[in-house]
Amino acid sequence: MKNLLKILLAIVAVLIITMLVMGKAYHFEKSIVINAPAEKVYSHLNSTKSFNEWNPWFKLDPTLKVTYSGNPGQIGDKYCWDGNKEAGSGCQEITALVPNQKQSTKMVFFKPFESDATSNIVLTPEGNATKVTWDMDCELDYPMNLMKLFMDSQMDKSYGEGLSALKRIAEK
Repeated sequence: MKNLLKILLAIVAVLIITMLVMGKAYHFEKSIVINAPAEKVYSHLNSTKSFNEWNPWFKLDPTLKVTYSGNPGQIGDKYCWDGNKEAGSGCQEITALVPNQKQSTKMVFFKPFESDATSNIVLTPEGNATKVTWDMDCELDYPMNLMKLFMDSQMDKSYGEGLSALKRIAEK
């Protein structure tokens, strides 16, 4: 019984140390090169409706309820969603637009847990093509920051699906 208690205490100690060492900040980014000019790529991300044409999370719930507000293609353009337990609920709002160069957003998640994040999509011309870099930054409170151990693989999958869909749309 004493050995079991020692093992449990050791596991808890390792988790606490890991949690503290990892910190709260989380950053993820992924890039793809699209064989289309920046202007064409930008037209697929300069409004929340155009972003949602290739948004990888929309596939999580075929009955997702979405409401749009603000002016499409302008700062303040916003959508809110309410979906199943996989899609959750929240809102995403455009906070900055630099034509043919960048889109920035702020996201607020209500379900499955409360959180917020910022995201940027940056377009960099590469000859006749465009490099698209999509990033996300957030802070995860303790002990939720332990999720960072598993987030990169899930984010890589989701961002990869989204960027691949953007590539297919923009290269048509």
